[in-house]
Amino acid sequence: MGYNASDKMNQTITRDFLNHKIFKIVSDTAAEAGVNAFVIGGYVRDCFLGRQGNDIDIVVEGSGIALAEAVAARVGAKVSVFRNFGTAMLHYHGVEVEFVGARRESYSRDSRKPVVEDGTLEEDQLRRDFTINAMAFSLQKEDFGALVDPFGGIRDLAAGIIRTPLDPDTTYSDDPLRMLRAIRFATRLSTPELQFKIVPESLDSMRRNRERLSILSKERIVEELNKMLVTSRPSMAFRLMDDTGLLEIILPDLVRLKGIETIEGKGHKENFSHTLQVVDNLAAEEVKAIAEGRLNDYEPDTDGWKESVRTEPNVWLRWAALLHDIGKPASKKFVPGTGWTFYGHDVIGSRMVPKIFKSLRMPLNEKMKYVQKLVGLHLRPIALVDEEVTDSAVRRLLFDAGNDIDDLMLLCNADITSKNPAKVARIKANFELVKTKLVEVEAKDAIRNFKNPVTGDYIMELYGIEPCNTIGTIKEAVKEAILDGKIANNFEEADALMREIASSLGLTPVK
Repeated sequence: MGYNASDKMNQTITRDFLNHKIFKIVSDTAAEAGVNAFVIGGYVRDCFLGRQGNDIDIVVEGSGIALAEAVAARVGAKVSVFRNFGTAMLHYHGVEVEFVGARRESYSRDSRKPVVEDGTLEEDQLRRDFTINAMAFSLQKEDFGALVDPFGGIRDLAAGIIRTPLDPDTTYSDDPLRMLRAIRFATRLSTPELQFKIVPESLDSMRRNRERLSILSKERIVEELNKMLVTSRPSMAFRLMDDTGLLEIILPDLVRLKGIETIEGKGHKENFSHTLQVVDNLAAEEVKAIAEGRLNDYEPDTDGWKESVRTEPNVWLRWAALLHDIGKPASKKFVPGTGWTFYGHDVIGSRMVPKIFKSLRMPLNEKMKYVQKLVGLHLRPIALVDEEVTDSAVRRLLFDAGNDIDDLMLLCNADITSKNPAKVARIKANFELVKTKLVEVEAKDAIRNFKNPVTGDYIMELYGIEPCNTIGTIKEAVKEAILDGKIANNFEEADALMREIASSLGLTPVK
């Protein structure tokens, strides 16, 4: 049975959400074609949350592709058709509109790809993941803007509840990605005023169906993790994944951070909770820095580096925060009279990053190397807090971090956690001194993107030699002299030192 406009159960007139002219155009075109059309899903949900967006999903009791083509012809837009999925999409006056025919679905145990058949609006709403995503606005002329909400999604939205229209075992077994989506929505939609909660029966179902994650591709899992990481409070998502047993399957190395061991009355920091706190701290710090225009992104350019102001969170910086202490379980050691130590966990963690990325089929390119670098360097700025902040130490930090120094400093600042407020305040005050020193040294010595003033080609031409280890020895000595502050970072002083070193090695200029 199709949509019946006379059935007004749980319907509320919501015309104000449909002011964009595209809705009237779709309504008129659907009426001419003799089909019923509805706005459905995230756009409807976000309207009630005050987050009206530019992505609109239209479900049609009929052919979604045919209606999209008719609308495109009417407005002179280009339509993209995806026949394998039965969908079509067009852009019109700043919005992206996707059309699909109403359908019902059935699943097999070994795949999350359903068998799809034509269906009614009610059947299409029934297949949706959560009640808050199953709400629809009618685009029929007789009840334009009516809310069609058979599962009480509007009530769940007001109460901050994530619930499935069907029995959760059916929903999650059919498509286990929905377990991660539930956690992602609970995290993303939560605000200080209203924290969304997944209903207990759904959480229990996730625990029962967690092994179903095995039918998902790693790429789809990571896509959800990335969306969780760029929320304002990622810790909520990772605690929910841990509570339901999903995290043990997805990121077992992170779960190994859990727990406190005590020997001779001495315990250590609970590293799992600490890690999640660091991720939250980092999220808050990064959003603030972006709002103040204090962060830049860099891309290789013909003249060196192309610099642009960051406007969106850097998900790879969030990954660095998540993995910054990942090497602690392997480095944990109890030393009598001293207590627990985690010496070398930065180095071990840095070595673990490629393995973790590979296991999740994440990119093994410069993005992985960026995360690996930040994990490996995350102790260096903090170490400067506890030691004398020398120009040489700061130069070496700038040299090793390069353009990622600002992100590294954000990570390190987020890593300052303690239950003792006075200790946190003291460390943060010292940390500000390090930041000031970084600015001073960078302005004076230009080390961030260090290029040795003396090149290998120059040495070979000057001394008439072929490529050899001696060239590397000379260049390394010049670099170390600059980083130690023995000479300035310019060609004249570097050339003079290079000639002195070359002479001691028995080289004579041929020119």
